[in-house]
Amino acid sequence: MTLTADAAWMARALQLAERGLHTTSPNPRVGCVLVKDGKNIGEGWHERAGEPHAEVHALRAAGKTARGATAYVTLEPCSHHGRTPPCADALIAAGVKRIVVAMQDPNPLVAGRGLAKLQAAGIEVECGLMEMAARELNVGFVSRMTHDMPWVRSKIAASLDGRTALANGQSKWITSDAARQDVQRWRARSCAVLTGVGTVLADDPQLNVRGADVVRQPLRVVLDTDLRISPDAKILQGGNLLVYTASTDAAKQNAIRECGADVSLMQRVEGGLPLSAVLSDLAKRGINEVLVEAGKTLNGALLSAGLVDELVLYLAPQLLGDAARGLANLGELTQLEQRVALTWQDVRHVGNDIRITARVRHV
Repeated sequence: MTLTADAAWMARALQLAERGLHTTSPNPRVGCVLVKDGKNIGEGWHERAGEPHAEVHALRAAGKTARGATAYVTLEPCSHHGRTPPCADALIAAGVKRIVVAMQDPNPLVAGRGLAKLQAAGIEVECGLMEMAARELNVGFVSRMTHDMPWVRSKIAASLDGRTALANGQSKWITSDAARQDVQRWRARSCAVLTGVGTVLADDPQLNVRGADVVRQPLRVVLDTDLRISPDAKILQGGNLLVYTASTDAAKQNAIRECGADVSLMQRVEGGLPLSAVLSDLAKRGINEVLVEAGKTLNGALLSAGLVDELVLYLAPQLLGDAARGLANLGELTQLEQRVALTWQDVRHVGNDIRITARVRHV
C-alpha cells in the first residue's frame, strides 16, 4: 500500500471518528476502516461509551473477509478489559495482517500496550500517520489523560473593540443569529458548559444545546461561592447541573438539590473558589472538554491562572466604546511579559460576524 493510499484511508477513518463528536464522552472519538485488495471491506466508529468500539463495528461489517486485511485506526486499539473486551484481541483473532494507527493512546491503561500486543502476534504495525488530526479530534481526552485536566475552551461574544456588554449590562444581542447558532455546535461537542453565578444572575441563561440534534446534553456547571443562585433560575430546570460552592449553608444547599442539581462543596480561597481544583474534579468525573460561557470576571480569573487552553471569539462589526465591559478582567499589566499570548488557529465569517479560534500559549 502506498503512503498516498494509506493517507486516504486514514482520512476516511478520521471522518468516521468525527461522527462521534457529540456522543462518545468520556471515551475518545475513534474511527476504523478495514481495507483488502484496495477496497473498503468494513468500517465503523465508536458511538457511545459502553458500546462496541470502532474496530469491532468494522470487523463485524467485514466478517471473514477481514483475514489478511489492513486496518486503519485513528487511535491505538485498547489492550485492557473495560466496559468492552480488548480491541487488540479482536483484531488478532480476525487475522488482520497490518494495522496503521494515527496515534498512541494516552490512556495509561493502554499507552503502547495495544501496539505491543499486536506486534507480538506477528501483525505489521505502523503508528503516526495523520497524528495531529487525530489529536485535534480528541484534544480533551488527551488533556485529561496526560494532565488530569479537561481542555478548557472559552467562548466570548464581543464587539470589534473587545466589549461584551454595555456598562449597564445590556448585551442581547451583540452578535448575529448565525453566531449564536454556531455556539450550539460548540456546546454539543463539549462535555460540560461552565459559567459563574454572576452570569446566571444577570442573564438567567439555560446553557443547554438548542436547535441541534443531540443525544446528550452537556453537564451544566455553575461556580457560586456563596450560593446566590435563585431556585427559580432557568439553569436549574431539567437537572444535569453541578454547582460548586464554598457555602456551608445547609438550607441553601438543600434548596438547590431539591431542584435536581448536584452541589459540590469546595474550600474557599481568595477570590472565591479554587479554579484549578474545580477543573481537576471535573476531569475526575470524566469531563474531557469544558466550554466556558461567562463574563469578564471568570474569564479573567481562568486566563490569569493559565487554565484556558483555547478561545473562541465572535467579533461583531460594531464599536461599543471604552465605558462598555471588557472580555476578560486581567488586572493592570505593568510589563508586556504578563500578557496572554495566543496562537491563531482559525479565522472565518459566521453570518455577519468573524469567529476567531486561538490557542493560549502556555509557557
